[in-house]
Amino acid sequence: MTISTPIKVGRRKTAVARAQLTAGNGTVTINGKPALDFLKKEEHVKNIMQPFKVSGTEGTFNAHIKVVGGGFRGQIDAIKLAIARSLIANNEELKPALRKSGFVTRDPRMVERKKYGRPKARKRFQFSKR
Repeated sequence: MTISTPIKVGRRKTAVARAQLTAGNGTVTINGKPALDFLKKEEHVKNIMQPFKVSGTEGTFNAHIKVVGGGFRGQIDAIKLAIARSLIANNEELKPALRKSGFVTRDPRMVERKKYGRPKARKRFQFSKR
């Protein structure tokens, strides 16, 4: 087991999270704040801790995360992906368990851009026959 993992990136929509794991007691800091202070709700903290739970590494790593861009949901999903990638960088044997739970796959869905001549990405202006 290494002392610290390289910084790994997780993305979702327009949110970007960079995570680094160090040997420790399981504390998670996001943008310099404790996870509960940043995310505000206990269920959101449990959500980002799922990769640790699935891989059986709860309480063995401290996670230092920087997250920018996007909205709240996108940031949470980006953090989960970054943590999963950091765990895999530390121990390659955790990859099958994390993949089975869906933490390794990057969600490619993005907001579709607005097109000219239309009010939104796909919506069209009202058509009048007469």
